[in-house]
Parts: sequence; structure tokens; C-alpha cells
Amino acid sequence: MKILVTGGAGFIGSAVVRLAVARGHEVVNLDALTYAACLENVAPVADDPAYQFVKADIRDRAALDTVFATHKPDAVMHLAAESHVDRSIDGPGAFIETNVTGTYNMLEAARAYWQAQDAPDSFRFHHISTDEVYGTLGATGLFTEETPYAPNSPYAASKAASDHLVRAWGETYGLPFVITNCSNNYGPYHFPEKLIPVVILNALAGRPIPVYGQGLNVRDWLYVEDHADALLCVLQTGTKGRTYNVGGENEARNIDLVTTLCGILDELRPKEQPYAKQITFVADRPGHDLRYAIDPTRLREELGWRPSVTLEEGLARTVRWYLDNESWWRPLLARDGVGTRLGTG
Repeated sequence: MKILVTGGAGFIGSAVVRLAVARGHEVVNLDALTYAACLENVAPVADDPAYQFVKADIRDRAALDTVFATHKPDAVMHLAAESHVDRSIDGPGAFIETNVTGTYNMLEAARAYWQAQDAPDSFRFHHISTDEVYGTLGATGLFTEETPYAPNSPYAASKAASDHLVRAWGETYGLPFVITNCSNNYGPYHFPEKLIPVVILNALAGRPIPVYGQGLNVRDWLYVEDHADALLCVLQTGTKGRTYNVGGENEARNIDLVTTLCGILDELRPKEQPYAKQITFVADRPGHDLRYAIDPTRLREELGWRPSVTLEEGLARTVRWYLDNESWWRPLLARDGVGTRLGTG
């Protein structure tokens, strides 16, 4: 297939790009290169003849029309988005512009291209979203594809809106689509404003390791390379018009996750005091969802996919990657907002 990947220089998008090229697909990587993007993320495939990069913004409809007309993709994997909840609290406008208006532009450009190609049923618009659209769970229960939407942050609301747009374009115009909603991702190339890289890098620097509230919030953790594998599986074998939840089957409280990371660092990069001594509880994020957890039954039973990396294995791989790739993360620490507490309301 020839796949147009939006946001392919970001964390999850670059994992998709690397895996798709490795599996023999042609990939056109469309990215605006905003603060969280990094072309070093796709350096392993940058010289592959099956890979092309286009700098463009999904808020620019004319640029999107040119990309579709020039590259003629068989499918779209739409990952480009503003994604940091704390930033969405401080500046929700950028999330509406990119995640809502940008997705609208992508849908309209894709629809125009698809109709000009005589509307092939084989075309797919794969919209990659988040489990945060479902809101929060209590101590029990799981998100399914039938869970009502109840977003609690500006980020989650913007993604919920984009999900609804994709479904509407499928129902109204017939655009062939699939949607995936994933749990929290982690792994190599994770931008250093998110929880796991913050823990690792603050620990190494001897700075306080911030944990919101009492660290009792629960997340289902999905290794990013597993996620990329699931996304390609859904793109190629998922049923048109269907939503699939992608989970890691790895629930953990934030405090337990942080403590585990500190223990891995104690083993791989020991120092006089245990890294857990640096853990510091800080004021909670406004509207902080208590628990996310995904029921992966549909994906497992319909498409035969389930994650291959346990949380323990994935965290160890991730810590080793950051220890071995300081040349990647060190320059990113100077980018806007990194290392600063955001989203305090």
C-alpha cells in the first residue's frame, strides 16, 4: 500500500512510519514539525526509497489537496494532533484548530481525492484517537467501543469531536473509514514532557520526580511498537466503518509505575541514594481522570491482535533506550514548555 501518515514525525506516528516501511509499504509522512515533532524519529528509514517526507500543516487545506494529488495514497493514517493534556488546559485554542479543524480539512481533502478516483471501496481513512474520549472510570469496569463519550479535558473533547467528524463523513458521504482509540502509549522517542520520560530524565538529572496528587490515577499502558502493529492490522484487516479499542492490558497506578521506573534505574544506572527518594507529590491536574482501562475483546476476537510486550519488559526497554540515546533527548529539553509545570489551571 501507499500510506499517507499525518504526524509521522511525532511519537506514535514515527513508530507507524518505521514499521510500515519495514513491512514493504510506501509511506508519505506529512508533518508540520511543531514543537513535539522530531525528524530524528524517522532517521532509520529516511533514506529508504519507499519513504517520502512532506512538510505541511493539516490546517492548510490547499496544501493537503496538493499532497493527495501528488502522491495518490491508497490509505490515510491520521495521527497529527496536539496531544498533551496539560497544554490543552493552558491553551485549548490550538487543540481545536489542529484536532478539530485540521481533521475536518483532512476529511474534506480525502473525500475530494477519493471521489476523483471514482470512490474505490478499498480506500481507507484511518483515524487514530484516544481512550480519553470516554472520560473516566471508577475502580472497576472497562471502556468498550460502545461506551458513551464523556471527555473531561480540552484535549479529550477535541479528540471526541474529531472522532464524530470522521464517523459523520463516513455515514453522510460514504468515505471508507476505521477509527481506533488507544490507551496510554510509552516507549522509544517519547517526547520528554510526558510522564515516563519526565520520570527518567528528572531522575537522571537529580531533580524532583513530580507525581500528581497521590499518584493513584490508573492508566492502561501500551508499548508504542505494539500500538503501531495494531494500527497496521486495523488498517489492513479492520471492517469498514468500525471502531476498535487498542489497549496494552497493562493497568498500573501512576505511583507504582514511577516506583518501578526508579527501580529499573537503580539497577541500570545506580547511584548512592535510590531514585525513589526523588519522588515528590505535587498539586493535581484540574479534571484529572481517575482511571482508564480498555476491553480489547473486539480487536482480539475479530482481528486476532493482542499486545506482545508486558509492562515490565516495555519499561525496561524504554529506560535502556533513554540511557543509550541522550543525543536524541538532550536537545529537546530546550523546547518551549519542556521541564515547566503546565496545566495548573
